[in-house]
Amino acid sequence: MPRSDPGCCVLYADPWLLALVKPSGLLSQPGLGPELADSLISRAQERWPEVRLVHRLDRDTSGLILLARDATTHRSLSAAFAERRVRKTYLAMVQGLPADQGGIIDQPLARIATRPPRYGVVPLECGGKSAFTRWRVLRRFEGSSLLLLQPRTGRSHQLRVHLAALGHPVLGDPLYGEPAAAPRLQLHAAGLQLLHPATGKPLHLRSRCFGDGLVGVDPLN
Repeated sequence: MPRSDPGCCVLYADPWLLALVKPSGLLSQPGLGPELADSLISRAQERWPEVRLVHRLDRDTSGLILLARDATTHRSLSAAFAERRVRKTYLAMVQGLPADQGGIIDQPLARIATRPPRYGVVPLECGGKSAFTRWRVLRRFEGSSLLLLQPRTGRSHQLRVHLAALGHPVLGDPLYGEPAAAPRLQLHAAGLQLLHPATGKPLHLRSRCFGDGLVGVDPLN
């Protein structure tokens, strides 16, 4: 990438798409105002002017993001995400030790504040939208746990709100947990599985998060 940022690297590239690894703290796309102009897509377009953002991650979440290199690929990938044909896997270091080894969180979500945007568990009859997260404990430490997460839906802040509602917020979460518990939000988009939009072959992308307690974890094993 034109700017020296070791966390924003190319994981995969072909004539149709790119998979980049976004560092924590970088916006997926520009926000309002010059102070929010720097973003992953802005940096990528300095090198590949034709690329388009397919999906987004929260600024504080690190990990895999797909970029399309033409309009046809962008439409195909966007439809795959919208129709839930992309299997997404995340890694999270959370507070505490869950009593169970895993399960499914089925709690509807909706925005409950605007500045900053915050989301919470809201019943469907009160405007909440259905949200499902599968989770599994990978490792237990003293006072914290490493979880593998597979969201079935893609609501804003879904994983962070669901884990906080479970009683195990993500370490370093400034909105739903204790920000002082870690130097950054301990949430990483670690895996994407989908059919390639041009070839139709399975595409398995993996990004291990080195450091912050996630060293050497393979999210798709």
